[in-house]
Amino acid sequence: MGQELSIWQLVSHASLFVQIIMLILVLASVVSWYQIAQRVMYFRQAQTEMARFESRFWSGTDLNTLYTDGADKRGVVGMESVFRAGFKEFTRLAKKKLDSDAMMEACQRSMRVALSREEEAMEHGLPFLATVGSTSPYVGLLGTVWGIMGAFHGLGQVQQATLATVAPGISEALVATAMGLIAAIPAVVCYNRFSSKVDSLAGKYDTFSEEFSSILHRQIHSRD
Repeated sequence: MGQELSIWQLVSHASLFVQIIMLILVLASVVSWYQIAQRVMYFRQAQTEMARFESRFWSGTDLNTLYTDGADKRGVVGMESVFRAGFKEFTRLAKKKLDSDAMMEACQRSMRVALSREEEAMEHGLPFLATVGSTSPYVGLLGTVWGIMGAFHGLGQVQQATLATVAPGISEALVATAMGLIAAIPAVVCYNRFSSKVDSLAGKYDTFSEEFSSILHRQIHSRD
């Protein structure tokens, strides 16, 4: 409790500019943790939905049945979204007398658009984490430099300079650097983790798109 009180005293005794820097870092850290929690839940859901959909898709379920079962489903994400985009285009064009290659290109284009949207959804919030992770230490350092400048300025106005005179001001300034690191470290770690997750899921979605394209290719050409 005494240590917490000491840190609070350092913050409360800091200059207005340093306190503003600290407030910015606290807000950045709070928003970062919100984004981290949101991304954790999103990727957990995407992983669960992908495993569920893959199990049904490769079990031999009729594609029409699989597509119809998800018609009333809200919040379709990931691999199923890619499937629905491709199969919807396939069923729409199957009613028209189009060239097989044109149908195939249209289906692949629809799946590429769905893939792009899924990647955008997966990357949501990651630029903010990257910004916090890369800039927070420098923002904290700015507060530290400003605080130390103020401490030495005040030191020049006293008759006898001692460590006890300058130490409180420097300690107050160093809190800003510590807060910058506290905000940056989780953001950097989670950004790297989530970026790896995005690459992994995007690769699996792309592989599924290629495999589903082969299935649609066989169905389209079987009509000829």
